[in-house]
Amino acid sequence: MSNSGSLPAGAVFLSYASQDAEAARRLCDELRGAGIEVWFDQSELRGGDVWDRKIRQQIRDCALFVPIVSKHTQARLEGYFRLEWKLAVDRSHLMAVERPFLVPVVVDATRDHEAVVPDAFRAVQWTRLGAGDAAPAFVDHVRRLLSPELVTGTTTIRPASSAHLRTAPVTAQPLRASWRLKSVLLALVAVAGSGALAYFAIDKNRVPKYSATSRAMISAASEAASRTHASPTAFAPPPHSIAVLPFVNMSGDKEQDYFSDGLSEELLNSLARINELQVAARTSSFYFKGEHADLATIAHKLNVASVLEGSVRRSGHTLRITAQLNNAVTGYQLWSQSYDRDLGDVLKLQTDIANAVANALRVTLLGDVAAKVEMGGTHSPAAFDAYLRASNAYRHFGPANLAAGGLNKDGLQSAVAAYTEAIRADPDYALAYAGRSLAFADFARALVAGPDVADYVQRAEVDARQAIGLAPDLAEAHLALANFFAGSLKLADAFREYERALALAPGNATLLREYGAFAVLIGRTEAGLAAARRLLVLDPLNSTNHFGLGVSLMFARRYGEAIGALTDAKALTPNDMSVNMWLGIAYYLDGDLQSAQAACEKAGEVNGPWCLAMIYDKLGRHADAEAMLAKIRAIAGDRFAEGYADIYAQWGDTARALDWLETAMRNRDPYLAYTKVNPFFDPLRNEPRYQAIERALKFPN
Repeated sequence: MSNSGSLPAGAVFLSYASQDAEAARRLCDELRGAGIEVWFDQSELRGGDVWDRKIRQQIRDCALFVPIVSKHTQARLEGYFRLEWKLAVDRSHLMAVERPFLVPVVVDATRDHEAVVPDAFRAVQWTRLGAGDAAPAFVDHVRRLLSPELVTGTTTIRPASSAHLRTAPVTAQPLRASWRLKSVLLALVAVAGSGALAYFAIDKNRVPKYSATSRAMISAASEAASRTHASPTAFAPPPHSIAVLPFVNMSGDKEQDYFSDGLSEELLNSLARINELQVAARTSSFYFKGEHADLATIAHKLNVASVLEGSVRRSGHTLRITAQLNNAVTGYQLWSQSYDRDLGDVLKLQTDIANAVANALRVTLLGDVAAKVEMGGTHSPAAFDAYLRASNAYRHFGPANLAAGGLNKDGLQSAVAAYTEAIRADPDYALAYAGRSLAFADFARALVAGPDVADYVQRAEVDARQAIGLAPDLAEAHLALANFFAGSLKLADAFREYERALALAPGNATLLREYGAFAVLIGRTEAGLAAARRLLVLDPLNSTNHFGLGVSLMFARRYGEAIGALTDAKALTPNDMSVNMWLGIAYYLDGDLQSAQAACEKAGEVNGPWCLAMIYDKLGRHADAEAMLAKIRAIAGDRFAEGYADIYAQWGDTARALDWLETAMRNRDPYLAYTKVNPFFDPLRNEPRYQAIERALKFPN
């Protein structure tokens, strides 16, 4: 099509789902009526190689790319329009920041922050048009964007505002941590129906849940920051760094997600055992599941040089797996392969892919990759399938999902049952024993009472030792034993096992998280903080890790830094009651009682009273402080001994604080592990009774 001589040069490319063809046609007609060249011709939507080449050429040549967003694009997670979107985003990365190119248009009630679109769309201006009816303001807007005078000099363009135009939500200032926050979750949580109180629960693997608004804010702020401050030449990730994206489940059965996700995670773990590779951890890689972000955006956010993606199609006992390794810096494909195998070959296939990726990255391996991949594993497809189901259940119902109410007896029992099924299918499956040990420990810590506690503790120890007996160099086995020792207050033994586990798998994010948190608790502050910061390199999009750094900084008495980290956590997960509670405590310890009160009053009916009991007392509101203590007593009875000691120590009632600490010692309260660094106990440290308790705990030197 030709332009009128006096009109702006350049064509507008309309990208739409087939169900939105009528809305796209009306939008096209109005733009063409204003003399603007538009690529839109339904007669050409016939597919084939020639048509495909023409579309790719049009996207390369167009001046503006206008994706139409609607309920139809929301519903279609696959479609040719999504390839068009990806091609356009890829092209946008080669453009100067000042040049406008992406102009998303919403034609129905689909909300910006919930739209299933590439992250790059969120960093630019959006327009809302009813069913494709182009308001005059939008036509004028497109004219301005096509004008050659629009981009001159070095000033970033901000299109003129209009009542018909609105922008995607972004924060007013760059977030200090686009990499989000949380690792050791120390939360007060009531377990419904169990009659138990899991206070100060250590959350090892928590995958935080973000609201759609928070996720949009994260994506928009991160994308905007990368566009504003980074150029293509500024992106210089470690050359042997890689992210493994969750392989797409192509089976047509949502219930098979556990298999494709689990296979992706096992492949990720296999690569993480190779010392020469820096592998982005699971939570950060899986953050993009269903987001349809382009690979360049993912690589920038994770700071990795390569991205592995693929798909899994499972039908009966057969598998078809495709895998593709891309260089995120150059955009070129490094390696790709398709595999058609019997389900019985899935374990060998995992090794084959890991070897192929390592070779493609030209990594010099220390030892045989296959041996490392299979260590602690199984050759039984039935055992492997059960293990993946167990891991999926544990992630959804164990501490990984604590903030969403996931820690529950039935859910953990389903995980234990699947781990047991895996062990029954292969009695030598060390990884399954290690996983079941952690689940048993969670039962003992939070979900059972009375004689059952000792029973589950014993089961946790037996499984951990069985895993080590089967695979002495399996890091996960030593982690399970360390977890048992920590819960049993055998602190020196626990630290030894944490050190052993980390030495075996220094790139394992879970181990870094556990080691770092525990090291701080026993007074190895710098080593713990170093591990927490290393974890952020491997797992930058996992809020748990950032939160854990904040809590560790608080235990290190670095309250200003802790407040900064926890404030970032609140910005990204504003309704997380644990974040509010610990932010309130950090303010309290830093002397800002008004901010402390405001934060803890948003910490919920279980978390809030504990910190408010201390804050209200410092504010002189002693009756209110007593009321908060009464609330806790109503929930926990005498089971909250260490927490009562915190409160009485801060109230200045030394005798009662020490009485409750001694009660905690008699009960072997696992949360006494915090005694050495707990700032609430500072008023007690010169007391002989307190010093006797600390000696009895036998903290490692």
